[in-house]
Amino acid sequence: MSRWTFGQKITAGFAVTLALTLLMGGVTIAALQSVVANKERLVTQYAENLISAQRLDGLHAKQSTQNRGYLLTGEQRFLDRAQEFSQAFAETLRAIDMNLTIPEARRQLERIQAAESAYQAGATPLLQAREAGAPGEAIMRRFDLELAPQALAVEREIDAFKTLERSLLNAAQERSTRNAQQASLLVMAIAALAIGLATATAVWLTRSLSRQIGSSIQHLQSSSTELHAAANQQATGSGEQAAAMSEVSTTMKELLSTSRQIAESAQQVARIAEETAIAARSGDRTVVRAQEAVGIIKRQVDQIVLHMLDLGRKSQQVGGILEIIKELAEQTNILAINATIEAAGAGESGKRFAAVADEIRKLADRVSGSTGDIRSLIDEIRTAANTTVMTTEDGQKAVEMGTQQFGELAAAFTQIASLVATTAEAAREIELSTKQQASAVEQVNVAIADATQAARETEASSRQTLQTSSQLAGVSRELAQIVRASR
Repeated sequence: MSRWTFGQKITAGFAVTLALTLLMGGVTIAALQSVVANKERLVTQYAENLISAQRLDGLHAKQSTQNRGYLLTGEQRFLDRAQEFSQAFAETLRAIDMNLTIPEARRQLERIQAAESAYQAGATPLLQAREAGAPGEAIMRRFDLELAPQALAVEREIDAFKTLERSLLNAAQERSTRNAQQASLLVMAIAALAIGLATATAVWLTRSLSRQIGSSIQHLQSSSTELHAAANQQATGSGEQAAAMSEVSTTMKELLSTSRQIAESAQQVARIAEETAIAARSGDRTVVRAQEAVGIIKRQVDQIVLHMLDLGRKSQQVGGILEIIKELAEQTNILAINATIEAAGAGESGKRFAAVADEIRKLADRVSGSTGDIRSLIDEIRTAANTTVMTTEDGQKAVEMGTQQFGELAAAFTQIASLVATTAEAAREIELSTKQQASAVEQVNVAIADATQAARETEASSRQTLQTSSQLAGVSRELAQIVRASR
């Protein structure tokens, strides 16, 4: 705590006072809440029980009156009302039972319920006898002798329950009063404690601040002496600093001129790099278009190869068909010869058939000769197709090689464009850096000029500091007298 500042000590005292105030407020609120809770419990529990007990008394009296009316008159409406009051009596008993927490009160409620059950058991034979047509006078004598004492027993039990609840209510009120008195005493004790601690905190703060101010005054006196000596040294060094600043200002002007020349050269490099990048991008686009054209040629060559291969397969199929035609022609020729032989054996009637067979044989010979010619043509077509396929495959390989070379060329152009873009970006960064350097040099030059002026002003202010140090010494003596007086 000895290292605390004035603000920390004052804040600590305020925090202690605030904490005590909050504690007292919290205890007060808790006490009030406890008192209010006790009051609410008294109202909700004991008062409600008393009201319910009073209601039980009224319901039992009404039930007894209705039973008496039924026994006298025999009218059903009295019996219905008596049953309604009996049911309400049972519901009220259940409501009271749910609100009870003390075993003694619960036992008393059980006695009420037992007395009511005995009353109902005694009333049932009388009601049944009246319903069977028994004379009213005899029934009423039995009512007065048997049922009236049971009704009084129920009323006595209800009165005992009300007496018990009143005693519990009075005891709870006494406890609530004691709790309120204890809460008041606790609040008063905390208030006294808060006053005592606040007084102790105030005394501690006064003594602590007095000691700290006295120590600060001693430091102030020694500091004013040191400040006087430092002001003399500062006045001497300010002149030397002004001369050094003038030399630095001249150097900065030369550095500013050099930075501007570097910025101009970097700007030219950036412009040339941008032009090169534009040309590289144009060449890249040209190579891409050429690559696309070579790709189209490759796809067309692939289609040609496919068509030629298909032509070779179809020529083979035609050759197979020619073999079948040739075989048919030979069979036809044989059949024609057999037909001629058969016609010759037939004599005059087979001459016409022989002429037809001769024509068929000639036709078969021509078909056989034509198939040989067609086979020769198909062989030539097949040879030419094979040659074309081989040539096309060589062209396809050449196209693929050209496509690969175009791809490499496009990649090279892309790399060139990327490198040129990098060069342009580097040139722009150099240009920006040199401009920033020139701006910084200008700012430094301005700062040096300001520093030179500040050095001159410092020389003037150092003399003022001498006067201020003398005044601080006087103030420290006055503060020391005040602290001694407070002690």
